[in-house]
Amino acid sequence: MRSHLVQGRRIDMPVRIRDASACAATYLVRADAARAVIAYSGLDVTEVLPGKAACTLVFVQYRDGDLDAYHEFGMAFLIRPPGAGRRPGRGLLAGLKDVRAAGSGAFVHWLPVDQGFTLEAGRRIWGFPKERAEIDLRLATPYKRCILHRDGRLVLDLLLRPGVPLPPGTMAPIDAYSHLDGITRRVPWTARASGVRARPGGALIRLGNHPIAKELSELGLPGTALMTVTADHVTMSFEDAVLM
Repeated sequence: MRSHLVQGRRIDMPVRIRDASACAATYLVRADAARAVIAYSGLDVTEVLPGKAACTLVFVQYRDGDLDAYHEFGMAFLIRPPGAGRRPGRGLLAGLKDVRAAGSGAFVHWLPVDQGFTLEAGRRIWGFPKERAEIDLRLATPYKRCILHRDGRLVLDLLLRPGVPLPPGTMAPIDAYSHLDGITRRVPWTARASGVRARPGGALIRLGNHPIAKELSELGLPGTALMTVTADHVTMSFEDAVLM
């Protein structure tokens, strides 16, 4: 069994998350602006509509897992896997079919957390761009809220309205991609969720004065979310990263 040593602790692979709550809002953003944001990675976004890419903002409360309990926020883009040819956007449904056929990927551009152990583990094991931040999650009511500060500056205040219940099940497989210290990595992972609700739109967002807020503004946010999803209980499994 492969393992990693982090702060004197042995972390066996795969890393397992036994209980978490997750909330996400997906936006259609300008593809040219999204390409500029992730140009450093050498990867390219998927155009799900002509000139439009998908950017997902996600916040997670990890309650029980191999990396302890912590809060996390993520900013990710739907990408074409390396080696996949570019196909122009042909409409949302056709674009999503192309994504499934090619094998979709999600590039994690930014991943702040509020605890030091998961920060070091995430960077060392998977090359995730984890940074320390202040993440205030309010998940006790049907309305889910994340207030994110970094370096004492507001990044965003994101509120998700409740959607309609969906049956529990395994989430569609989608590899995560990261880029750190000049190296791009692919991270295979799986997740199963229950207590899931989803709806079109459903997000209210206020941007602050942090540089990441400026990036989101240049992408076209706040705008209207394509869809929002919340899940009361999520389990996950993360495999070792594969160097690209």
